Amino acid sequence: MFLGGFMSDMTGTKAMALETFCRDQGQAFVRFDYTGHGQSSGKFIDGTIGSWANDALAVLDTVAKGPQILVGSSMGGWIMLLLARARPERIAGMVGIAAAPDFTEDLLGKWTTAEQRTALERDGVCYLPDDQGEPRCPITRALIEDGRNQLVLRGEIPIHCPVVLVHGMKDPEVPFDTSIKLAGGLAASDVTVTLVKDGDHRMSDPPFLEHVFAALERVLSKIG
Repeated sequence: MFLGGFMSDMTGTKAMALETFCRDQGQAFVRFDYTGHGQSSGKFIDGTIGSWANDALAVLDTVAKGPQILVGSSMGGWIMLLLARARPERIAGMVGIAAAPDFTEDLLGKWTTAEQRTALERDGVCYLPDDQGEPRCPITRALIEDGRNQLVLRGEIPIHCPVVLVHGMKDPEVPFDTSIKLAGGLAASDVTVTLVKDGDHRMSDPPFLEHVFAALERVLSKIG
């Protein structure tokens, strides 16, 4: 079950490549869009980590069948942890791709300027630039306040399934030590971190995807 990132959608390169990989392995695969993302209804600006985690939980409960391996990309890495805490009996393993748990608390200061933070305080929203440099990515006060209720890196994370975390060392958005910190916080003993020296945040180019596929194969081998 693939959990996409902030403002991404289920037709992205990683989601489609993972579906192809799973089909070739004879493995079932689920991808979906959170509310306000891709083909789903609703407004992105109204979403929060908690509401998107509830979307994922609904898919897990009503669409996915049997034990699941969660593959979480960026924000999806945070959401996969929330799912595993909520439904531990359903989760057989996890793969994180540049996982970004707690990013609303730990990383927004790095992503925003003083002017943007002033706008957030004044208006309840500020806008980060997209890939074309246009200010289209809303960060809301509600997103941050809800994020504080979803934090997972402040203590031991009671997850015991096999986990592989893949992170690019040239990730400009989420530092790779986030995955190292996450690995240390997981209660599971079977946790592996793969650092890709030239890897970026998206990890969607073919050489980087090979590391993702290898991580998924590793988890699959653990659960038979």
